[in-house]
Amino acid sequence: MRAAVLEQQGQPLVLRELPDPCPEAGQLRLRVHACGVCRTDLHLRDHEIDATKLPVVLGHQIVGVDDDGRRLGVPWLGWTCGECVFCLSGRENLCLRARFTGRDIDGGYAELTVADERYCFALPDDLTDEQAAPLLCGGLIGYRALNLAGDGERLGLYGFGSAAHMICQVARHQGRRVFAFTRPGDSVGQDFARSVGAEWAGDSTVKPPEPLDAAIIFASDGTLVPLALRALDRGGAVVCAGIHMSQIPAFSYDDLWEERLIRSVANLTRRDAEEFLALAPKVPVRTTFTAYPLDQAEQALADLREGRFSGSAVIVP
Repeated sequence: MRAAVLEQQGQPLVLRELPDPCPEAGQLRLRVHACGVCRTDLHLRDHEIDATKLPVVLGHQIVGVDDDGRRLGVPWLGWTCGECVFCLSGRENLCLRARFTGRDIDGGYAELTVADERYCFALPDDLTDEQAAPLLCGGLIGYRALNLAGDGERLGLYGFGSAAHMICQVARHQGRRVFAFTRPGDSVGQDFARSVGAEWAGDSTVKPPEPLDAAIIFASDGTLVPLALRALDRGGAVVCAGIHMSQIPAFSYDDLWEERLIRSVANLTRRDAEEFLALAPKVPVRTTFTAYPLDQAEQALADLREGRFSGSAVIVP
C-alpha cells in the first residue's frame, strides 16, 4: 500500500510503499476512503508534541470500508486498557495506557489501515466520506468541549477552523448564540463564521459586544486564554480544546475572580462518539472541506499551518 509517512519529526512527510497491514485479533482492516487532517497531525509533524513511534503514519479521522463492506469511522482514541481507575470510572479518555490513532497506532494517511473494532463507529448515511471524516476529531473533541462549557446561551469560539465550524452549527441547533473570534484582520474567516451561524465575528483581540457565558479555545495560541477570560461574564468558563498550546501568559487574578473557570479537554470517549454521530444528522452538521490526494499530505499540513482554507482538509488516498 501507499502511505504518507512521518519518518522524523520536524521533517516533511514522505510517500512510501509499505506492506499491507494484517489485522490482529479484535482488529478490522479498512480500505481508507478519506482521512481528515487535524492540527494534532501538524503538532506531531512539527515536533510540538512527541511521537511515541517513528516512522508513523499520521491521521486519526478515518473513513473506510472493512473487509465485510461496512463503512466505519476511526477516531483519535484507538485503544484503552479497561482496567485503570479512569476506565473503570467512565473516563476512558484519561486511560493511563491509552493508545492513539496516528501516533501510537499507524493512522489513515494511507490506502489501508487496521483499527480496534471497539473503536470503529457507524457513520451518518447522508454524508459523503469527505464530509464525514472531519466529524471524527474536530467534531468529537468539539462536542466534548461544548458539553464541558456548560449550557450557557452566549458562546465564544476562538480559532474558527475545522472544529469550530461544526460546533457552531451544533450550538445554534441547541439555541445558543455564537460569537466567533479569528486572527486579527481575517475577514474571510469572519465571513465564513457568519455563514455557518455565528451572529457576530471579529478579531480575537477585541471583546465581544456582550459578555460570554462560555468560551472554547480551539486555536493553539496560549495568549488567547486571558483574552477569553476577560470576555466572560461572572461564573463563565474557558475550555481549552487542543492537545497542545503555546505558553499562557501571566494574568491578573481579577480576570479569574467571580467564579470564572479554566479547564482543558483531553481526548474523547466512545460515548462522546456515539452521541455526536447520532446528533450530527439531526442538526444537520455540514462540513466545509478541501480535498488533497495522498501525495499532497505535506501540502495539506502546510496549508493548515498557514490557514489557507476554510473549514477542514481531507486526504483522499
